[in-house]
Amino acid sequence: MITEIHDEETFNTEITNHAGYSLVDFWATWCGPCRMMAPVLEASEAVLGDRIAFHKVDVDELQDLAGQYDIMSIPTLILFKDGVEVNRLIGAMSQEELISQLKSCL
Repeated sequence: MITEIHDEETFNTEITNHAGYSLVDFWATWCGPCRMMAPVLEASEAVLGDRIAFHKVDVDELQDLAGQYDIMSIPTLILFKDGVEVNRLIGAMSQEELISQLKSCL
């Protein structure tokens, strides 16, 4: 299941202080490409959810957090390992491309 993060305290618990891999989708409700990525993320989570924790952050809701991670375009997906950014993907993509990119970092 993809977890929605609604505050920085939860982000710190789930991402910054998390041991292992976490993928964060920085998105917004008004963003067409973000809505296109929703089923791609759900399907990718079904494949890789045992190795990567999937999360979503609404950039309008958590503007300071989006600024902290220099989110300039959405959707932006950041893969963290042990709380440290290891990969950043920008824009909509296919499920195959997303899974391939994520697997290359594991």
